[in-house]
Amino acid sequence: MLRDITLGQYYSGESWIHRLDPRVKIIATLLFIVEIFIINSFEGFATAFGALIIVIAASKVPLRFIMRGLKPIFLIILFTFIVNLFIVDGEILVKIWIFTITKEGLYRAVFMAVRLILLIIGSSLLTLCTKPMSLTDGLESLMKPFKIIGVPAHELAMMMTIALRFIPTLIEETDKIMKAQQARGADFETGNIFRRAKHLIPILVPLFISAFRIAQDMAMAMEARCYHGGDNRTKMNGMKFAKRDAFAALLMLLFLAVIILGRVFL
Repeated sequence: MLRDITLGQYYSGESWIHRLDPRVKIIATLLFIVEIFIINSFEGFATAFGALIIVIAASKVPLRFIMRGLKPIFLIILFTFIVNLFIVDGEILVKIWIFTITKEGLYRAVFMAVRLILLIIGSSLLTLCTKPMSLTDGLESLMKPFKIIGVPAHELAMMMTIALRFIPTLIEETDKIMKAQQARGADFETGNIFRRAKHLIPILVPLFISAFRIAQDMAMAMEARCYHGGDNRTKMNGMKFAKRDAFAALLMLLFLAVIILGRVFL
């Protein structure tokens, strides 16, 4: 299951989506998240899902690879569904003991689960179609205007990108630790959820040690290369706003207009 986590991974490709300016993709992702929270009907979700399918097809990232990223958070989606199913009052459909399922609760539960799924898929596309260094450059460029109020744009962009970049590394390290402990007789599969959680505690200590070791190695490598922040640093491949980026920005604004109009008139 650990290898099913796709957040932070980059899927190599030469598609139209891969070649877009990272700033356009970051803004598009943020707007998509806002639009998902604006939507108040399943018709709006169907529109957002259709737009996602078009983007996935254009990115040439396998849909199976993207959907695999939903497996690790299945329990979160299920928990959200169950909580909304039982806490909303309304027209009673089923009543079992102290548990009551209402028509409004069922609607809200499905609504929130779909919203969460769309958020995860839409957010994961950003890292799947953007190289870590391009993501850093894009974030830094977008945060540059805030430097006038003392915001360290380069440092923040670097920290966020490193955090995303090392998610797959830490997942791989966790997988190695679990396999090593399973070879010594550890059991992570049997028992109830509390027993499984208790068995995972011995994994945390070696994982933290490994994470600190990786961080120390990276710090030493950056010091050896005389890294001193973003001031006066040059880039081998500069970002250029091309016609395809303008076209993508136009599509993004049109989609936002469709979502807002749908919210107003539906």
